[in-house]
Amino acid sequence: MTAIQAFALYTGLNGLLLVGLAYNVVRHRQRSKIGLGSGTDAALERACRVHGNAVEYVPIALVILAGLALSSVSALVIHALGICLTLGRILHAWGLSSSAGTSMGRVVGTLFTWISVAVGSGWLIWTAVS
Repeated sequence: MTAIQAFALYTGLNGLLLVGLAYNVVRHRQRSKIGLGSGTDAALERACRVHGNAVEYVPIALVILAGLALSSVSALVIHALGICLTLGRILHAWGLSSSAGTSMGRVVGTLFTWISVAVGSGWLIWTAVS
C-alpha cells in the first residue's frame, strides 16, 4: 500500500465516523423533537459535542496526513498517524457519549488525537525546512 492509499483509507474511515456521529445527532433530535440547538436535552447536547469535536479535529488531521503523503513519507508513517487519529476519535466519541464527565475513553482519545496532529505537524515542518 502506498502512502496515498493509506491516506485514502484513513480519510474514508474518518468520513464514515463523521457520518455515524451526525446520524446519532439526528436520531437524538428526532427523539427529543428539537430541531435547532439542544434545548435542555443532555443526551442531545452530548451527541452534538461528540460530533462537533470530531469535526473540529478530523479535517486538520487529514490535511496533515495528505501533506505527509504528498511529501513522500512512507506508508508506515501514514498508518501510524492514521491509526492514532482514528482510534483516538473512536475512543473520544465513546467516552463522551457515555458520560459528560471525565472518562478514560475521552482522555485517551484526546491524547491520541493530539499526538497524531502534533507529530504530523512537526514532521511536516521538518519536511518543509529540510
